[in-house]
Amino acid sequence: MQFLENIVNQVNGLVWGPLMLVLILGTGFFLMVMLKFMPLLRIGSGFALMWRGREKGAEDTGEISPFQALMTCLAATVGTGNIAGVATAIFLGGPGALFWMWCTALVGMATKYCEVVLAVHFREKDTRSEHVGGPMYAIKNGLGRRWVWLGTAFAIFGGFAGFGIGNMVQVNSMALALKATFSIPMWVTGTVAMVLVGMVILGGIKRIGSVAAALVPFMCVAYVLAGLAVLIVNADAIPGAFDLIFTHAFTPIAATGGFTGAAVMAAIRYGVARGIFSNEAGLGTAGIAQAAGTTTSAVRSGMIGTFIDTIIVCSMTGLAIVCSGVWSSGESGAELSALAFESALPGYGGAILTIALVIFAFTTILGWSYYGEKCWEFLLGARAIKPYRLIWVVAVPFGAIAQLDFAWLLADTLNGLMAIPNLISLLLLSPVVLKLTRDYFASPANLQPVTQSR
Repeated sequence: MQFLENIVNQVNGLVWGPLMLVLILGTGFFLMVMLKFMPLLRIGSGFALMWRGREKGAEDTGEISPFQALMTCLAATVGTGNIAGVATAIFLGGPGALFWMWCTALVGMATKYCEVVLAVHFREKDTRSEHVGGPMYAIKNGLGRRWVWLGTAFAIFGGFAGFGIGNMVQVNSMALALKATFSIPMWVTGTVAMVLVGMVILGGIKRIGSVAAALVPFMCVAYVLAGLAVLIVNADAIPGAFDLIFTHAFTPIAATGGFTGAAVMAAIRYGVARGIFSNEAGLGTAGIAQAAGTTTSAVRSGMIGTFIDTIIVCSMTGLAIVCSGVWSSGESGAELSALAFESALPGYGGAILTIALVIFAFTTILGWSYYGEKCWEFLLGARAIKPYRLIWVVAVPFGAIAQLDFAWLLADTLNGLMAIPNLISLLLLSPVVLKLTRDYFASPANLQPVTQSR
């Protein structure tokens, strides 16, 4: 195990080196400028489109409604990264990591928008007449056959990444949190999670979409309200918290309390890495779920996911940790987030945080199961779907008893490997996104379809 961990550590150092940080942030900034900051300026329109997407239109084609597609996407992204991931970033990089997480989210709004637009525009139907899409199909249908190897690389990384970021890390965090708060044995959590996950994913995307549409809005609103309660209790500390965040985004922070100190590079690295782990902008996964949505428009499918995930939900966790002063306690992961909530809401803050984490993690397992399924379908065809679903379900209890540090390390590494082919395709296909966006907003009523189902 130690040998494997050493190898993954070395790969992680290469994957998340300065070049990757520049590639992710630089690509997002380039796309945001190319789009003339449209993803930021049209946030209101994005929420309106989300609300209108609850029903299927007369001409729309796909397996689930646009709202269910977005909720499936958010189900996969709003997970332990929003609770344990944010806390880990602050533990390793200091309060300044939160600033770089915000920067990643802001430029990531453009990145994810482009990912979704390309995924929906270049989607196709599989042998079961279901819509499939994502970076691998955008590469194959957008860049041509000579680039299929790049799509294959993405599918391989995504197919294996799901078992880390979308399965093992999620159930591991669930098990640890439930053991710490309610003394539930980790193997019990793994077994129950396996049964519940199996009941949902064996029913395919329609069942996943229905469950996500029911759980995600409730869990996001409830968690934001709980976070606001923590901030209200610590209202006097909010100005100082922002000062810490912005100051230590650009200057090293010395050791204090249980915090060992961190250089600026650590704040940037862990802020960006955990930001991507949370919102998945740059990974290309969001388009996989959105491609199954019932829509005739690629553009209207690509709004607001990153804003909800990182700017709203992650900010609640990060500000709660910094404002409560527990960031220097020496705790990490979900334990640090629970400590922040418990300090402000004694007696039940930790329980609220634990319940939120369990729901977040459960829905992430559902969303990522679909991402991985489409990657393996791209590689091996529809015959891989049923075996994959069974393996995914059986893998859940094993993740519950895995070592948390190695799970995070593996997830980080696979995230970076997934991002490389996706970011390359985004840069090469960015003119397509620009044209589709211009065509869509050239219509005052935003009713002209800008893509056709393939």
